[in-house]
Amino acid sequence: MVKFLDMRPMHDKIKNEIMQAIERVYDSNWYILGKEVEKFEEEFATYCGTKYCIGVGNGLEALHLILRGYGIGEGDEVIVPSNTYIATALAVSYAGATPIFVEPDNRTYNIDPTLIESAITDKTKAIMAVHLYGQPCDMDPINEIARKYNLKVIEDNAQSQGATYKGKKTGSLGDAAGISFYPGKNLGALGDAGAITTNDEDLANKIRTLRNYGSNKKYFNEYKGFNSRLDEMQAAVLRVKLRYLDEWNAYRKEVASNYLNKINNKNIILPYVHKDINPVWHQFIIRTNNREDLQKYLEEQGISTMIHYPVPIHKQEAYKEYSDMIGRLPIAESIADEILSLPIYPEMSKFDIDKVIESINRYEK
Repeated sequence: MVKFLDMRPMHDKIKNEIMQAIERVYDSNWYILGKEVEKFEEEFATYCGTKYCIGVGNGLEALHLILRGYGIGEGDEVIVPSNTYIATALAVSYAGATPIFVEPDNRTYNIDPTLIESAITDKTKAIMAVHLYGQPCDMDPINEIARKYNLKVIEDNAQSQGATYKGKKTGSLGDAAGISFYPGKNLGALGDAGAITTNDEDLANKIRTLRNYGSNKKYFNEYKGFNSRLDEMQAAVLRVKLRYLDEWNAYRKEVASNYLNKINNKNIILPYVHKDINPVWHQFIIRTNNREDLQKYLEEQGISTMIHYPVPIHKQEAYKEYSDMIGRLPIAESIADEILSLPIYPEMSKFDIDKVIESINRYEK
């Protein structure tokens, strides 16, 4: 069976280092906001090319705290892509603002910069650019629009740690970025974890306070804050794994290169890669009009696949207030009906890669 995701091979290689890191934290008897978090924040900021990194509880809270830090809330609007995971919109809703959906580019599946300006109103305060599936957005036009209208650009960098746009790493391409270290991400913790990267010193200082009950000094609270702190154990694990991220991303690129060069089936649309980006292939997305049949066929061949994501946000029960948008966001809806994610992960065997390719090339419909 070709698993969709198998983290054991890469974890087995660094098991001793991870266990040593966990033991180091255990022996320190300091588990919240200590030296491991401080060191990871320094190391990840350096990796992304930003001045600051603030560790938080998870990726959703990272996006939410950025919005709170910028004072974006009730009565405000935030532009988000119509094709994304629901957490992007939830962060906006948690802040009390309103998500405004903009369709993706039909080739990259990321937000289409040419459609953003027409969605801007006098209530718009930010554009949330999601680097989906490991591929960065086309950031130059997004930043240009933001400057024109005095908007903040917030990167949702949950899926693209290490990817670059015109040579610059994601996480450094806007005013601030929210990152998820959910275990299945390219850089994943051993549980929930997240971070914010930014060059904005005022924002960084405010988020450090907001994540800790609104307090910089114990029992003295500046804001009605939150409890969203990256813990020492996860920070220690992430410090180990960060040293391997480029190596793991390189392996993902090798798997993706095999798929791109060797999958040859007229029923399949392969991913498009813009010339200005270097993706890290969090997911390898193919597209077909016969998805259910193809997925069933691959399962019969012993190949697991997934769908990221089968229901657009505006069609979710949780966002039923957007039901009038059904049919008015046709690109997001067609993507949701047609995409299929193939197995891709570090240490995936050549046998498994070839099996996926050969099985897809044999598929007929």
